[in-house]
Amino acid sequence: TVLPTGVLTHADEMGKYNSDWLAQWHGRSSTVLRPSTTDQVSRILSYCNSRRLAVCPQGGNTGLVGGSVPVHDEIVLSLERMRGIHALDPVSGVLTCEAGCILEELDTYLSDHGFVMPLDLGAKGSCQIGGNVSTNAGGLRYLRYGSLHQNVLGLKAVLADGTIIDQLSTLRKDNTGYDVKQLFIGSEGTLGVITELSLQVPVKPLSTSVALLACPHFEAVQTTFLRAKQCLAEILSAIEFMDSQSVQTLLEMNTACRFPITCDAPFYIVVETRGSNQDHDQEKLDLFLEAVLGEGCVDTGTVAQSGTEAKAIWALREGITAAMSKRGHTYKYDISLPVPRMYALVEAMRDRLTAAGQTGVRTHGFGHLGDGNVHMNITNPGGPCPELQDLIEPFVYEWTHRNKGSVSAEHGIGQQKRTVLHMSKSPSCLQLMRQLKALLDPNVILNPYKVLPTSTAVE
Repeated sequence: TVLPTGVLTHADEMGKYNSDWLAQWHGRSSTVLRPSTTDQVSRILSYCNSRRLAVCPQGGNTGLVGGSVPVHDEIVLSLERMRGIHALDPVSGVLTCEAGCILEELDTYLSDHGFVMPLDLGAKGSCQIGGNVSTNAGGLRYLRYGSLHQNVLGLKAVLADGTIIDQLSTLRKDNTGYDVKQLFIGSEGTLGVITELSLQVPVKPLSTSVALLACPHFEAVQTTFLRAKQCLAEILSAIEFMDSQSVQTLLEMNTACRFPITCDAPFYIVVETRGSNQDHDQEKLDLFLEAVLGEGCVDTGTVAQSGTEAKAIWALREGITAAMSKRGHTYKYDISLPVPRMYALVEAMRDRLTAAGQTGVRTHGFGHLGDGNVHMNITNPGGPCPELQDLIEPFVYEWTHRNKGSVSAEHGIGQQKRTVLHMSKSPSCLQLMRQLKALLDPNVILNPYKVLPTSTAVE
């Protein structure tokens, strides 16, 4: 028996596996397999490969581009039962765990031992670390801790034919030829299924401060970012921005929500510092605030006076996505651009929709200022609208391409962006990607119809 337990086949059990959390992507799988070991994953894939059965690997299913949802009737391979924490090296700061571990649960475990996860996402309560790694998720503290490409020290992955690639190293330095694990980070389950991994985890900060600032225009936002890097330097942990439209929707959809400063500014910034000495860190924060207020980059602001207030400020930033979903159908775009051009995309789209007479539609801009990642979300209370969709796409991707940006900053490609991948990847890069796919998954059973623009997918 390939999998003695953990098999779901009843129609009433399929719902959460066949649809994403926003109900934008839908499949019709009739079988969900939930292995509990790497060996079981290996046997499942070997069996499916020999019979050319397509497989959709799935973590917490919190993605935004349809990468974890079956397109047709692929077998769903859920890692939700693989939630073991194998080890934590308290000296080296290395965590080894299974791919199905929930991000927030890992962070809670680490916090009890004096460490934190290098990754923080709004979906942390349900996303799985294996899915985070396979999509190379970014998040709120990318500026401080970098990408998962640098935080993952090792992993185990299972190829389409069942071969187990064991590179579960816990070493920070290992210069022995090809760094094979990097193939699986960000490949969205198309080259192999990540089952176990080791992560470099930072020491838990002894001092944390969070400030919410109001800026008069986007040029001021950029100058504030520059001053934050200059004045806060090594303690700067995160810097996020949100426009007035984002805040407006947040407050309209959450009437009990309290915004701690004036609500009439065009832009707002959340700045977080993390360090080891409260007095030292506070002095640097004070100097930063004095500089940006003195230069007129910031009109007003507030600094959290407690952990509760800090969480409340972060809840404002993290609550934007859910608020937009309440307002109406949401068209979501995850774009990276040079920081000076980040908000120009939002303005261009807003002007385009206004000129076309799209009343009631609201264009929002928010995101990760520290790494040039803007989330442009367009809400339509009237629901999905083909005419609106045609106004948005392909304009948003063509504009991004012309301005030397990326069509996907952190959400990945999935189903949504296959046809525009060529706007961020050269023909030679795409050809190499196809060659890697053909080498590692010649029968195209792993997450078919995803990522690559063209594919001989399993029917």
